[in-house]
Amino acid sequence: MAQSSSSTGKKLIRIDVSSDSVCPWCFVGKRNLDKAIAESKDQYDFEVKWHPFFLDPSAPKEGVNKRELYEGKLGSRAQGILARMTEIFRNIGLEYDMSGLTGNTLDSHRLINFAGKQGLDKQHNLVEELFLGYLTQGKYIGDREFLLESARKVGVEGAAEFLENPNNGVKEVNEELEKYSANISGVPNYTINGKLQLSGGQPPEAFMRAFQVAAK
Repeated sequence: MAQSSSSTGKKLIRIDVSSDSVCPWCFVGKRNLDKAIAESKDQYDFEVKWHPFFLDPSAPKEGVNKRELYEGKLGSRAQGILARMTEIFRNIGLEYDMSGLTGNTLDSHRLINFAGKQGLDKQHNLVEELFLGYLTQGKYIGDREFLLESARKVGVEGAAEFLENPNNGVKEVNEELEKYSANISGVPNYTINGKLQLSGGQPPEAFMRAFQVAAK
């Protein structure tokens, strides 16, 4: 049974999202989730929390050429997958950008967790900025200035001091990995009201159906 929100009387839908900051399907899923939430706000209140996942835990901190890395991993399938991803992004009004560097996402997850302590709206908006920069503007997810710029845009305070110490937030990220992502093999993954799971870049309609089921 979904809990009621004390302020509005509407049922509360809690959504826990496991995601990686370099995952294009995670951004597609977020945009579709946002659309589903916007179309369902008359019925429900929502609480969305973002949790870490590492698609490549051994990715280098210093960053490597994004296109070369994926072409090396995907081989002859790379062009077809890139074309498909470009088409999917255009369908949600975005241009998929394979330029720039990719690498370790730990600092982004530290920052996302830190933002969540200042408010889930700030966290949600930060995730949007990180996806936009990395996936559509060629920004490097490990670049400190890009992370701080994204934090400033959404009103996260104290980000520079927090990221300065490489140990800050690592314990929390590891705890979240264990709690939310230990039993999943890929992202995005959504747990709705602690019981209903969806995975992949689901369309808005799939989320809306899941809200109805979870609210019963």
